Amino acid sequence: MPKGSGGWGGPGRGRSGGADAHGAQGLQAKLMEGLAKAQEDLAGSIVEGSAGGGAIKVVMKGDQHVESITMAPEVVDPEDVEMLQDLLVVAVNDALEKVQGLQQQLMGSLTGGISIPGLT
Repeated sequence: MPKGSGGWGGPGRGRSGGADAHGAQGLQAKLMEGLAKAQEDLAGSIVEGSAGGGAIKVVMKGDQHVESITMAPEVVDPEDVEMLQDLLVVAVNDALEKVQGLQQQLMGSLTGGISIPGLT
């Protein structure tokens, strides 16, 4: 191969490598910007989990912070505290599953369905 032809060690390699690296940095910057926006959207989202046919409701923000828990008076039975505890666990887990589904939806739209470790 003639000297300076741009082969594997020639001058052309540095130029194209630099362009590829610049493009990757731009893509990474756009991905990070999109990730920040998705996290902001997620934090502002609210989901509701429930149990006992709606007798207990848990309102949770997308950042997994519980905003409120409401329960119908009939589920508060001092004789059966275990049932109330079980219903609370079910309602909180229901809300968490909904937040996780929302996370997957937002991240999936950000990555175009490509699984990126650490993002989903």
